[in-house]
Amino acid sequence: MAVNSAQLPVAIRWLTGVAAVIAAFLAMDSLRLFGGTPLLDFVITVQNHYYYALMGVLLPLCFLINPSLDHPKSVWLDSVLGLSAFCACGFFFFNAETMLDFGWEFAAPGYAVWVSYLLWVLVMEGVRRSGGWILFGLVLVFSLYPIVADRLPGPISGMASTSAETAAYHVMSIESILGLPFRAYAQLVIGFLIFGIALQQTGGGRFFINLAFAVLGHVRGGSAKVAIVSSGLMGSMSGSVITNVLTTGQMTIPAMQKNGMEKEYAAGIEACASTGGVLLPPIMGSTAFVMATFLNVPYTTVALAAGIPALLYFFGLFVQVDAYAARKGLTGAPREELPRFSDTLKEGWFYIVAFAVLIFLLVFLQREAVAPFIATGLLLILNQLSTDHRWNIRRVGSFLAATGRLLMELLVIMAGVGLIVGALSVTGLSGTLVNDLLFLAGDSTLLLLLMGAFSSFLLGIGMTVTAAYVFLAIVLAPALIQGGLDPMSVHLFILYWGMLSFITPPVALGAFAAASIAGSSALATGFKAMRLGTVIYFIPFFFVLEPALIMSGSWWETLLATLRVGLGVVLIAATLQRYLLGVGFLDRDGHLGTAGRSLMLVGGGLIALPAAPSIGIELGQLTLFSLGAVAAIAGTVMSLSTATSQAPEPTPDPT
Repeated sequence: MAVNSAQLPVAIRWLTGVAAVIAAFLAMDSLRLFGGTPLLDFVITVQNHYYYALMGVLLPLCFLINPSLDHPKSVWLDSVLGLSAFCACGFFFFNAETMLDFGWEFAAPGYAVWVSYLLWVLVMEGVRRSGGWILFGLVLVFSLYPIVADRLPGPISGMASTSAETAAYHVMSIESILGLPFRAYAQLVIGFLIFGIALQQTGGGRFFINLAFAVLGHVRGGSAKVAIVSSGLMGSMSGSVITNVLTTGQMTIPAMQKNGMEKEYAAGIEACASTGGVLLPPIMGSTAFVMATFLNVPYTTVALAAGIPALLYFFGLFVQVDAYAARKGLTGAPREELPRFSDTLKEGWFYIVAFAVLIFLLVFLQREAVAPFIATGLLLILNQLSTDHRWNIRRVGSFLAATGRLLMELLVIMAGVGLIVGALSVTGLSGTLVNDLLFLAGDSTLLLLLMGAFSSFLLGIGMTVTAAYVFLAIVLAPALIQGGLDPMSVHLFILYWGMLSFITPPVALGAFAAASIAGSSALATGFKAMRLGTVIYFIPFFFVLEPALIMSGSWWETLLATLRVGLGVVLIAATLQRYLLGVGFLDRDGHLGTAGRSLMLVGGGLIALPAAPSIGIELGQLTLFSLGAVAAIAGTVMSLSTATSQAPEPTPDPT
C-alpha cells in the first residue's frame, strides 16, 4: 500500500528526489531547453532512447514506494524488482537504435523477447501497485488478449499473435507501452505536473484561498463561493480531484461549516469544485494533453474549447450556492475579519507573475511543451526572494520527493493504459468494436451518445480518468464522429462523463474524500454533491450537439449559445434550490407547486437545448426558446411561495 512521501525511509526519499531531478532533466533536454541541440545528443540518438531512459529512472520507484507487504523483509523483494526494472529498461535503452533498424517489434531475437516478458510483467505489477486491482485486471485481460484473439467468438475475435510476438510488440513497438498515452506524458505532461507540485509546495493553495476570501468572503454564501473559486483554480493546476479535495478542502470545508452550512453541503461543494477544476483551463489535467495528442491539435486548442463548458458548470455552482445562502439567510463574513486584497497580492504576487507567464507562453507563443518548465523555474526563483515562503534544504527535499512520486505514478498508469491501446491495435479489435457500436445504435446519434455517457461513467468508476478516456477515445469516439458529431466535442464529452464518477454514488471518490474532512456521511455527501453538480450532467449533451459552445463557430453563435445555456442553467439551478434570483422562494406546497417546479426544470432544459436534427429535434432554436420561456414563466408563477410566514428575502446578491 502506498504511503505518504514524508513517511518514506530517508534513503528512498533521497532516491525519489534524485530520480525526479534526472527525469526533469531528461524531459527538458528532449525539448532543447539547454541550447540548440540536446546535451545528451551523443547518447539519445532516437526518441526511444528518451522513453526507455525515463522509464528506467521512474519505474523502479514504484516497487520501493509501494511495498508488496507490510513487513520489513519485503524490501528485499521490492529492491530486486526495482533493480530488474532498471536493468530491463537499460537493455532496451542501449538497443533502441538497433530495434528500430531491424524492426524488433515484429522479429526480435530470443534474448530480447525474454527481456520483453520481464518488462511486461514488471509494468503489470507496477499498475497493480499504483492503479489498483480494477485497472490491473482490465489491463491484464487486454494485454493477454492478442494471444487468444482468434479463439474468441463473434465481435470480440481478432487477429492472433503468439506470446513471444505479443511481448515483443508490447515492449518494443511505439503502439503499446510506449504508445500514445506514454508519449503524451513524456512530451507534454511532465512539465505541468512539476508546475502543479511547485505551486502546492510554495503555498499556492493558501494564496488562492486568501485571494478568493478577499474578493468574495463578504458576500452572501461567501465561504462556499471562495471554495468554488480556490478549489477550481487549484484543481486546474493539480489535475487530481482527490489531491485537491485533501489540500484545499482542509481549509475551505471548515470555513463553510463555520459560516453555518451543513457538513454534507460543505463537503459536497468542495467535491464539485475540485471535480470541475480538472475540467478548467488553462491546465486541466494530464488527460487533456492525451486528448490533444489524439486529435493532433495544439493543447491550447483543447484548453480554449473546454473554457465555456467549464465556466458554465462553475456558474451553475455559484447560482446554487447563492440560492442556498438566500434560503438559509447566510451572510458573508465581516470585512475586518477577511484578508485585505492588497495585502494578499503583496504576499503572493509571484504566483500571479508565474501564472501570467505560463498563460503567455501557452496562448500567445504556443510553446506548450516548454511553458511549464519556464513558469516553474520563475516561480521557484521568486519564491526564494520572498522572506515568508523561502525554502530551506528540507523543503527542497520534500518538493523533489513529491515530484518523483507523482511522476512515477502517472508514468506507470500511462504505460499500463498503453498495453490496452497496443492490444486493440495489433488485433484490429478497435475497428470491429466501432462497427458493432454503429450497428447497435442504428441511425440514432442520441442512442450512441447515451451509450457513450453510460460507458464513460462506468469506466470512470473503476479506472483513472485518463485510462477510461484513452479506451473510449479508441473504441467509442470514432463511432460518434462517424455519426456526424464534432471530434473535439466528442472527446470532451467522453472526458466529462468519465469525471462524473467522482461526485456520483455509489463510488463518488471526491465526495467521500471531502466527507472524511467534514465528518459527514459519505453516502449522504455523495448525493448532495450529485445534486449540486446536476448541471454537469447536462452540459456535455449541450456542447456535443452545439459545437458553438466549444468555440467551433462564429463569435456571434458562440455568444448566443452561451447566453442561452446560461439562462437554462439559472432555471435548472433555481428549481433544485427552490429559489430564483430576483424573484424569490419557489416553495409552494401541493401538486401545484410540484408541477410548477417541474415546468421550470423542463423550461430551463428547452431553453438550453440546441436545435439538433441529428437526434430528432426538428424544431427551430427560436421555437425551442419560446416554448422553454413559456414553461419557465408558468412554472415560476405556479411554484412561488404564498406563505405569509416566509422569512423576508435577503437583498439579491448574484456575486
